[in-house]
Amino acid sequence: MSGIDLEVVRRGAGRPVVLLHGMQNVDPRAPFLDMLEEHAEIIAPSHPGFGRSARPAGFETIYDLLHFYLDFLEELPHDKITLMGLSFGGWLAAELAVTCRHRLAGLVLVDAFGIKVSDRETQDILDVFNTAPAEVQRRSWHDPATWAPDLDARSDEELVIRARNWESLCLYGWNPYMYNPQLKRWLSRITVPTLVVWGASDGIVKPSYGRAYAGLIPGSRFELIERAGHHPEIEQARAFVDTVVKFLNR
Repeated sequence: MSGIDLEVVRRGAGRPVVLLHGMQNVDPRAPFLDMLEEHAEIIAPSHPGFGRSARPAGFETIYDLLHFYLDFLEELPHDKITLMGLSFGGWLAAELAVTCRHRLAGLVLVDAFGIKVSDRETQDILDVFNTAPAEVQRRSWHDPATWAPDLDARSDEELVIRARNWESLCLYGWNPYMYNPQLKRWLSRITVPTLVVWGASDGIVKPSYGRAYAGLIPGSRFELIERAGHHPEIEQARAFVDTVVKFLNR
């Protein structure tokens, strides 16, 4: 793919769903994948620089990722796909939906980054790079005691991948922080059916931001997942998958 050695998780069969991950690449052991694969073919690449995917020299902006994924979608053997983006991947999905409407059957944004909704002095998205790690964990989960990852239990390889993901996230999303100043005005170009899903307890980017996001996409539907933070697909996997499958079956 564009000369890049790409890690891709593939699961299930049926209507294709391209899943763009968030701040960490998708764990192939995640229960929500087991549930979702019963209803769809899941294609989940690790972004260049994340997981085990290569990042070419000089590949360092959100638009490098955007144009990479435009090529990725064009090379898939499907006329149309549903595009799902989690967190940082939601930003990418929104950019793609603005640009590549003809390849999409639907769009799902999950606790997505990508736009500025408040004034310049108000922080919309928690600065995860300059906030104490314990506070980032607290604000990421409805129940951090249960769901926050235990880094001491991770293997050396998993810790290296996590650090690599963090470095790549910083590279792509640092300035301006996790949004494109131009994207907001172009969301009205998204004409495919759109579902915006948010964790009710998200302290990284609050549900009010999600509602504002949905309000900028014509005809989109906003769904709140209770007892979930920034990762509803993990904390409330069954409720999350039920919500997505209902959308797929619309």
